[in-house]
Amino acid sequence: MSIMKIRIYGDSILRKKAKLVEVVGDKEKKELEDMAKTMYSAKGVGLAANQVGIDKQLIVVDVGNGLFKLVNPKVVKAQCKKMGEEGCLSFPGITVKIKRPEEIVVEALNQDGIKVKIEVEGLLARAIQHEIDHLMGVVIIDRIGVLQKTLLAKKLKELKKK
Repeated sequence: MSIMKIRIYGDSILRKKAKLVEVVGDKEKKELEDMAKTMYSAKGVGLAANQVGIDKQLIVVDVGNGLFKLVNPKVVKAQCKKMGEEGCLSFPGITVKIKRPEEIVVEALNQDGIKVKIEVEGLLARAIQHEIDHLMGVVIIDRIGVLQKTLLAKKLKELKKK
């Protein structure tokens, strides 16, 4: 397993919609392992494949209750929206308040290519939605208002320069 380079805001891959995975093979399994190692190394709770330069719908999430490796994840049910603080490994040093559903049902393939349906809530639901956003080319600043963006403008400009 190897630690991968996390792409920072300004990298064009963060704005690209990731490709669906047709078959979960050995390559995807290794990528999920490497992504998990990278996420833990960076002290994150989630990581999407495009954040490490991979154009595939793969995410890893662990908020302290065990590791989820999901392929082609999709939210099929959501309820109880709540405001919460979010950070992002691709936006180091930045946190924002985002309103997201508190309870969700997600359909995906697991690391063995088997279709799974999971019901999650709280921080885990927030983290999974955050990573699915990445797969769609959506980043945290797309989910905030003009005032928050204005307050972050200088920091965002500095990140883009790196």
